[in-house]
Amino acid sequence: MALDEATTAFLSQMTESGMKPLHEMTPAEARGLGGVLHEMYGPGPAVARVVNDTVAVDGGQIPVRILAPENPRAVIVYYHGGGWVIGAIDEFDTLARQMVQRTGAAVVLVDYRLAPEHRYPTAAEDAWAALRWVEAHFDEHAAQLPLIVAGDSAGGNLAAIVAQRAKTEDGPEISLQVLVYPVTDADLDNASYRDLENQLMLTRDSMIWFWDHYAPDPAARRNPDASPLQATDLSGLAPAVVLTAEHDVLRDEGEAYAEKLRAAGVPVVHRRFAGQMHGFFTMVNVLPSAAEAMEYVGEQLDGYLAARPLHGPA
Repeated sequence: MALDEATTAFLSQMTESGMKPLHEMTPAEARGLGGVLHEMYGPGPAVARVVNDTVAVDGGQIPVRILAPENPRAVIVYYHGGGWVIGAIDEFDTLARQMVQRTGAAVVLVDYRLAPEHRYPTAAEDAWAALRWVEAHFDEHAAQLPLIVAGDSAGGNLAAIVAQRAKTEDGPEISLQVLVYPVTDADLDNASYRDLENQLMLTRDSMIWFWDHYAPDPAARRNPDASPLQATDLSGLAPAVVLTAEHDVLRDEGEAYAEKLRAAGVPVVHRRFAGQMHGFFTMVNVLPSAAEAMEYVGEQLDGYLAARPLHGPA
């Protein structure tokens, strides 16, 4: 189906602003776009507790932010999107607050280091270090609660990667993975990449730009800790909730990953959001579909945490 009216209006507004295409920007210019969008989102709802902390990583430290309700029922480690090049904790604060409110879980935002200053595999290593840090700090922040990994776009890529690594390294135990239009492969020529109707906020050219900054070596992109779809064995991974968007260059690889998980015996629910483009999930208070998607994620977590089977359209 066609893009919904709200998305069409938003894209018209962005076009009228005279903003140049992302792939023609420098990384610094592209990072400024996140600040513009953040202003549109506005503040999120109040939460009971906000803690800013740091995680030791190879070569330094990275910030994390814990946002929690009074009595959290789970911990969500959330990796933000941005093609491993853009994105910051403050830009995802409103989303995290809404996630806390809807799910009743504590949310840990991870400010992993960005490319091109820190190329592959830095983001994946930082993501893993943050997950291990959360595991070690359960008693301090979350009192031994179910551990969930989640993320959008490049953050969905990182969530899928740490879920795989948790299996191969015998922990931590991940209860659920929530993958929102995740990057799972580096095939830039599949059908959804070539579809002209998908060249919107995220285009084939901008994904080439992201990959060139993050993992310029084509051989490295085939590694499972860059392209999780390339993993040979997905059996035994945590159950997955996968969201994709109809008009998204990443649609096919996200859906291929959901199918590969299912074929490996992993419980999976997947929903393709019709009439939506890449990025809709994080555009809280801007696109109505963001609230619909948050409600969908909340419903899936409700079902999981109530020990009911995951439910939803296949």
